Amino acid sequence: MSMTRKNLDGLAITLMLLLCVCWGLQQVAVKLAAPIVSSSMQIGLRSGLAALMVYALILVRGIPFSLRDGTLLPGLAAGALFAFEFLCVAIGLNFTSASHMSVFLYTAPVFTVIGLHWLIPSERMHASQWLGIVSAFAGMAVAFSGAFVTSSKGLDDPHLVHMLVGDGLGVLGGILWAATTVTIRKSKLSEAEPTTTLLYQLAGAAAILLAYACSLGESMLIPASPLAWGSILFQTVVVAFASYLTWFWLLRHYLASRLSVFSFLTPLFGVAAGVLFLHDAISPRFAAGACLVLAGIVLVNRRP
Repeated sequence: MSMTRKNLDGLAITLMLLLCVCWGLQQVAVKLAAPIVSSSMQIGLRSGLAALMVYALILVRGIPFSLRDGTLLPGLAAGALFAFEFLCVAIGLNFTSASHMSVFLYTAPVFTVIGLHWLIPSERMHASQWLGIVSAFAGMAVAFSGAFVTSSKGLDDPHLVHMLVGDGLGVLGGILWAATTVTIRKSKLSEAEPTTTLLYQLAGAAAILLAYACSLGESMLIPASPLAWGSILFQTVVVAFASYLTWFWLLRHYLASRLSVFSFLTPLFGVAAGVLFLHDAISPRFAAGACLVLAGIVLVNRRP
C-alpha cells in the first residue's frame, strides 16, 4: 500500500539543508585526497564500507530485507546505474574542477523530470518546467562555451580538451543519476525500506568501482595520511551512509516535489567549497551558465 507523503516541516527543512551541505562537499573531499588515493578507489572503498554499515544496521535493527520481494532486479539495475554515475564522477574529477563537477552533476533533476514526463502520465510537465529545461540546457551551453573563450588554441589545447571531457562526464553522471531515480520511482523500490534501496546502490558502486580501480593496478591499502583517511571517513560515514539513509527516509515521508526544490542549493555549496578549499577559478561565462542551470533546476521542481 502506498504511503501518504506530507508537506515539509521544520525537521525536513533542517535535514535537507544539512544534506545539501554534505553533498556539496563530497566532490571537494574526493578531489582533495585524489593525489594520495585515486578518485575511483576512494568512491569504491567508501561505497563498500558504507554497504557493510548498512547491512549491519539491517541485522541489528531487524529491518526487513529479502531478495525475493520483487526488489532484486530493479535493485541490481539501480546499483549499476548508481555505480556508473560515480564512475563518471571519479574519472571526470581527473579532468575538471570540483566546482564544475558540482554544477554539471546536479543537472540530474532536469533529466529526471524529462524521464518521468515520458514514463509516468501523472508526471507530465507544465509550462514553467519546460522553461526550466530550456534554461538549464542554455546554461550548460554557456558554461561549456566559457572554456573555448579562455583558450586561444581551440581543440588543440590539451587543457581545454581535458576540461570538456571532465564537464561532459559530469553531465553524463547527471543523466545516470536521473535514470537511477526513475528506476526507483517506477519499481518496487519506491516503497521498499530505505536500507534496501541504499544497500543495492552501494553494493553495486563498490563492486564496479573497486574492480575498475584494481584493473588499473591500484591498491586498496590506504596510505597513512590524515587527509586520505579523513576524506574516506567523511565520504563513508557522513555522505554514503548517514546522508543517503536520511534522504531515502525523507522521500518516504515527505513530498518528493517539495524536497527536490532544495537540490539547487547543493551545487551552490559545491562551488563555494571548491573556491574555498581548492581555489577553483570561476570564469564569468561559467558563473552565468551555472546561474541559468540553477534557475532551470528551480523551475523544473516547481508545481503549478
